[in-house]
Amino acid sequence: MSAENDWGAWAYLPDEPLTGAAGGPLSGLTFSAKDLFEVEGWPLRASTHAALPSLPPSPLVSRLLELGATLLGKTHLHEIALGISGANPVTPGRNPLDSSRMPGGSSSGAAITVARGEVDFALGTDTGGSLRVPAAWCGVVGFKPTKGHPAWPTLGVLPLSLTCDHTGPLTRDMALAARLHAVLSGETVEAQSWAGKKVGLWRPADWLQAGALAALDETAAQLKVLGAQLSEIELPDMLDAYSPIVQSEAAAVHASALKDSPTGFSAGTEALLRLGAARTAKDVQAAFDKRQIYRDQLAALFERFDVLLAPAVPSAAPLIGQDHLTLPEGQTPLRVAVLRLTVPFSLLGAPTLALPRPAGGLSVGVQLVTAWQQDAELLGLALRLEKQLANP
Repeated sequence: MSAENDWGAWAYLPDEPLTGAAGGPLSGLTFSAKDLFEVEGWPLRASTHAALPSLPPSPLVSRLLELGATLLGKTHLHEIALGISGANPVTPGRNPLDSSRMPGGSSSGAAITVARGEVDFALGTDTGGSLRVPAAWCGVVGFKPTKGHPAWPTLGVLPLSLTCDHTGPLTRDMALAARLHAVLSGETVEAQSWAGKKVGLWRPADWLQAGALAALDETAAQLKVLGAQLSEIELPDMLDAYSPIVQSEAAAVHASALKDSPTGFSAGTEALLRLGAARTAKDVQAAFDKRQIYRDQLAALFERFDVLLAPAVPSAAPLIGQDHLTLPEGQTPLRVAVLRLTVPFSLLGAPTLALPRPAGGLSVGVQLVTAWQQDAELLGLALRLEKQLANP
């Protein structure tokens, strides 16, 4: 393996990069693309040995090339994007802040390439936290736009869940995340004042280790300095709606490979897909009914608040292979501990940013969430908050 791939980031590095158009607004920038994006002439493997359905080329990749950015290669991920650690049977990723720890997933390689400065930005996807978790654990910014935002199409991206899939960027700072969205969308993105903003603070203390809770509380304190008005809110654990929807939709995407013997999936991934395939239509419909209830609850919160502040992860990155976290509530399966913090906003499609926060040489993060279609406002608020956090 080449030295640059010691961290398990790169799935495909061509002999020559795809050079962006000269003179474009993104000229001079380099990026990587998670190996779910179809790039003409390049392989698509999704960090699995299973056979995959064919896709059209990604219009998002094509647009970024037209705007001048240069695509260096494709990055590894948690196998077929069905997980949050970065594990896969091909080349698992390692956290650039501590090689004994997981990078987070599923956009693991994407976050690694940004954190290590190998690219200016990375394209990833987010179904339940797949941009925000690796961003928080690797110390970079992750932006999940509003579901279906025309600037961030999912066409040409291997699906996991048509209901919950998003595309978005990982960057080292807010300035580039804001610039990318502005160029792609045509929306104006400027730093926004927090004065008088009503902030709903989601502070599930029993779900957070001390470092993650401290980062959340410090961010809340800085928002008060900026003039925001904070009130605590509660959000339910939405995995009861998310898991049946995503697992059943993923099983449908990979139905053909599940008929192969062997399938080519790792044992854990195959088990989740077969669980999804076994879910009844009644169970899946019940999950969609719960999703609508949760969406109504979130919409009601946005009638009271301009923005929500939430933790992005329950702890700093766990050790590779770790499958439980010790939390104030007790020993908790890692998947549950992580996803219940990030799932609400991808299940319901609200625009969300993960901002990294230092934690003893490692990284945790916080999420900012606004109402649907308020992407430019969200980015503008985050620009101002990032500046405040750097110079409190």
